[in-house]
Amino acid sequence: MAAIEITTPLTDEVIEQLHAGDNVLITGTIYVGRDAAHKRLVAALDAGEELPFDPRGQIIYYMGPSPARPGRPIGSAGPTTSYRMDPYAPRLLEVGLKGMIGKGNRSQPVREAMQKYKAVYFAAIGGAAALIANSIKEAEVIAYPDLGAEALRRLRVEDFPAVVVNDIYGNDAYEMGKAQYREVDG
Repeated sequence: MAAIEITTPLTDEVIEQLHAGDNVLITGTIYVGRDAAHKRLVAALDAGEELPFDPRGQIIYYMGPSPARPGRPIGSAGPTTSYRMDPYAPRLLEVGLKGMIGKGNRSQPVREAMQKYKAVYFAAIGGAAALIANSIKEAEVIAYPDLGAEALRRLRVEDFPAVVVNDIYGNDAYEMGKAQYREVDG
């Protein structure tokens, strides 16, 4: 199956066309943040403060990059485990976040929030951090520099490879894969 090319910011119309198991290539701006940055983002929202970026239509990639080699915008850029962001994800989805990229399963409250607010969860390929870094053309720290590798970053990406894990229809590619295996295994 050919990959679906999508461009950020994402719209409801694009989200409605994505289904669990779809391969995508993402081009545009995505943001990077892990649990420490997420905690600060949600605290800012709860305090009525502006966020360092407008989350509407955007994607957050759960990743802590390694230092960039000379002439490169970023070092290895593999996904981190997503469940650590689960306490914060529904609040960000509520204010317009449309996509999250990471690895591993999401909690039921996050999956329900994706359906309610029309957002998707993508998996990046674990173990392919150097390959993924090739899709990243620019990287810039935009907030929380004191967090080091966990600072909030803005990336410009071209053909960033990912797979839709959770769609707005309640489907889960991980569960679908297990079911297919059970059918074949008999």
